[in-house]
Amino acid sequence: MPHANADLVDRFYAAFAQRDAAAMRACYHPEVRFRDEVFDLHGARAGAMWTMLCDAGADLVVTHRDVRADAASGSARWEARYTFSATGRAVHNIIEAAFTFEDGLIRTHTDRFDAWRWSRQALGAPGLLLGWTPWLQSKVRSEAARRLDRYIDTHPEALGETGASGPEAVGR
Repeated sequence: MPHANADLVDRFYAAFAQRDAAAMRACYHPEVRFRDEVFDLHGARAGAMWTMLCDAGADLVVTHRDVRADAASGSARWEARYTFSATGRAVHNIIEAAFTFEDGLIRTHTDRFDAWRWSRQALGAPGLLLGWTPWLQSKVRSEAARRLDRYIDTHPEALGETGASGPEAVGR
């Protein structure tokens, strides 16, 4: 029988596959920290990122497998297929996720993927030529942060019930 935290991770990705950001946010601890190659987010901003991605992903297809978890930590492998809105290019991203848990919720969530592979797919020739150089990393990260800020400004409900004040907004 899988640990309850494995069920939690399964619920998170099942919600993502259905583009149900509210159900995804419900899996996160209020003080969650999410990190990947592009974002480093805390609290409600992590949930807002998933809300933005669910809203933007008209053709988003998410699958997951290999979920493992115990009382302290867990992992999963997931894949996303979507059209990158900035270029209209098809992306197939393969991600290794690691989690820690607190109070029956996801406390930390770290995603790792081949950023150069992603940049080649999403950006085409610039991604192929520039790889995942510090310059390209900075450009992608800053644009993603600006996009999330704009999204939160126009969709404050993406922060969940707490709104844009309090400790969840730190780092904005």
